[in-house]
Amino acid sequence: MADLGLLIIRLVIGITFFGHGAQKLFGWFGGPGPTDFGNWLGSIGIKSGGKTFAILAGLFEFVGGLLFAAGLITWLGAVLIAIVMIDAIFTVHGKNGYWITNGGFEYNLVLIAAVIGVALIGPGDYVLIYKP
Repeated sequence: MADLGLLIIRLVIGITFFGHGAQKLFGWFGGPGPTDFGNWLGSIGIKSGGKTFAILAGLFEFVGGLLFAAGLITWLGAVLIAIVMIDAIFTVHGKNGYWITNGGFEYNLVLIAAVIGVALIGPGDYVLIYKP
């Protein structure tokens, strides 16, 4: 049952981050695309290189989500996701305290704990490519 539990965690978190990355990179799923997301980054104080940072965040989420969901190089997918969440804490949520009800970093921290926990445990037996 542990392998099934790990699969559920990996799929939900991984597909969600894949989707968030696709929103930033391609404007899929009603997302802003790199130009509009870069402009938003500029509006919160990241004036220089907003579009570049938008693309990087999108790539980290897109690739990290795919790797994490598939159970391939799971540790790398987890690191990419954790980096984006740490950045979100420092640039957006940290100043609002802990609780998400105040726009805080509570949920970001939960996601970091989940992906790092899975990376430390391993992806389980249900992965895209068979592991002996």
